[in-house]
Amino acid sequence: MALPTKEQIMDALRPVMDPEIRIGIVDLGLIYDVEINDDGAVKVKMTLTTPACPYGEMLLASTHRAAEELDEVTSVEVVLVWDPPWVPEEMCSDAAKDQLGIW
Repeated sequence: MALPTKEQIMDALRPVMDPEIRIGIVDLGLIYDVEINDDGAVKVKMTLTTPACPYGEMLLASTHRAAEELDEVTSVEVVLVWDPPWVPEEMCSDAAKDQLGIW
């Protein structure tokens, strides 16, 4: 069995949207790291725009579901981290920056 790549995982996570600001979590820069071990287990380290995010649990669950949809993935662990804290400069997409008026 082929292992998933980090790029495949990030592509799978790209459609997961923050419903409050309607931008994907990848474009927002909320995904800090993706680790894939030798048996296809995936660990996603992510943050939220704020600790008080009312959609936090939903975003974590959506991230988990999106990653586990890949056939090559055997298990998924989503780890919420706060260090470093998210800042708008972490956004990976110029379109996301435009949408939020950040330049």
